[in-house]
Amino acid sequence: MPVSHTIAFLPAPADIPTGVDVDTIVADVRDDGVSAPAADVAGLQAVVTRAESEGLTLRIVVLEQNPARDSQLRDIATDVGEQEGGTVLVLSPNWVGTYSDSLPRVAVEDAQDRAYTGKAVDSANQFLDAVIEPDAPYGLITVGVVLLVGAGTAVAWRRRSRRAAETVADRG
Repeated sequence: MPVSHTIAFLPAPADIPTGVDVDTIVADVRDDGVSAPAADVAGLQAVVTRAESEGLTLRIVVLEQNPARDSQLRDIATDVGEQEGGTVLVLSPNWVGTYSDSLPRVAVEDAQDRAYTGKAVDSANQFLDAVIEPDAPYGLITVGVVLLVGAGTAVAWRRRSRRAAETVADRG
C-alpha cells in the first residue's frame, strides 16, 4: 500500500538576531515609545510626541549594529508591534524595518524607503513626515481627466458633425 505524504507550509518563525532581547525592547518602549541608545532618546521621544499629535501611535527602536539580514529588523518590528500595537520603526546603522497595525503596508514601506539616513532622529522624522503627508487626491484627478477627455470628445464630435452637414449642404 502506497504511503502518502502531506506537506504543510507553515509561516517561517520570526528571525530575531542573536543578542537582541525583544522582551527588553518591549519593556523599554512601553514607558516612552522609544528603545534606543541614550544619546538619541530625547530626540526620538520628540518624534513620538509629534506622531501622537498627528493621531499616530509610533514606537521607535534603534539598534547600534546591523543584524545579519535587513529582514530581521522587520521581524523585530512585528514582534514589538504585536505586543504593543501601533506603528513600529526599527533602525540600525544602515537598514530600516517597520510594522503597523493601522497603516497600509504600502504607505509604511514607502515611508521606510525615505528613512535611510544613518542618523536615528533624522530617519524617524523623515519616516513620520512620509507617513503623515497627505495623499494626492487621486479621485479628483481621475474625475478631472474623465471630464477633460469627455469635453474633448464632445468638441471633436461637434466639429465633425458640422463638417459633415456642410459637406451635405454643399453637394445638395
